[in-house]
Amino acid sequence: MKPNTLLTSAALMILFFMGCDSSKQPDTSNVTSETIKNYFTPKPDKGIGKFSKMELTHPLDEDMVKKGQGIYDARCISCHKLTDEKLVGPGWKGVTDRRTPEWIMNFITNTDVMLDSDLIAQQLVVICIARMPNQNLNDAEARSVLESMRKNDGKN
Repeated sequence: MKPNTLLTSAALMILFFMGCDSSKQPDTSNVTSETIKNYFTPKPDKGIGKFSKMELTHPLDEDMVKKGQGIYDARCISCHKLTDEKLVGPGWKGVTDRRTPEWIMNFITNTDVMLDSDLIAQQLVVICIARMPNQNLNDAEARSVLESMRKNDGKN
């Protein structure tokens, strides 16, 4: 078996054996190694939600970074690492290079719709162990998480 086929098969087997609720999972019948590779490719997409244009702070807003780190410590750390290592969900290192700020904000604040309708979000479900639960963060909390992600990625 080719390595790409083996990787795709392993990802599908993990989803099958984890007993995920199939009514919430995207159709994975056409998942290829290309789909998995696309997760790591930068996308210009803004996702689905109210955020269509984000104004970022330069330099970073350290108060937001601190709040975002607190939210990460309380709600995100059990599934996400700050490195590129996948835990339950993908590692956060480089996320602000792979995704637009608008996409990140829409994903954080509109999780269920994004997972149901956004192709990139659906690809994430395929390579991750579980569907991300909605954390019910308000816009200010989500913005603080984004600022923390930017700091984690070495943005100034």
